[in-house]
Amino acid sequence: MHPDRKSVVILAAVLLAATAPAVAQASPATGRGTAPSACRPANHTAKIAEAPASAGHHHYRVTLTAPRGYDPCRLAGSPTDARFLRQGKPSGITAGRYGEQGIAVTFGPGHPVHFDVQVPNDARQVPVDEMSFTLQAPGGQIPGSSFAEGAMNIAAGTLIGPVEQGS
Repeated sequence: MHPDRKSVVILAAVLLAATAPAVAQASPATGRGTAPSACRPANHTAKIAEAPASAGHHHYRVTLTAPRGYDPCRLAGSPTDARFLRQGKPSGITAGRYGEQGIAVTFGPGHPVHFDVQVPNDARQVPVDEMSFTLQAPGGQIPGSSFAEGAMNIAAGTLIGPVEQGS
């Protein structure tokens, strides 16, 4: 006896439905949600925009946003390991950090964050169009480099402020 096509399709659908819950239960349980973290570099975008100047400094705001589908996470302090690039080539200028480093903020879909890049006016400035950086969590570094795009001028003595809530 040969089963007809309709019977094979129905049997396959029943078997698939029966095994689907077992597959879903095999995912590891964590104290957090089931989606990937917005703090992972591949899961957010960052844009550089000019910000109002202060006495003796140019400022740029780097805003991070995460699309829907990612779990919120906590960030704290200034990003580290900043590298500034122009057309993919390193500028050779490094940045320090300033401000309170221990304040944690929530980042994720609907909760953008930003940080300030402060550049001295009186130094020789170099134009760049991209920066890479490592985000900090309250317990240490988040693995991997995040990237931000946008035009800015940097110089020796550039400092990066801590991550703050908002865009």
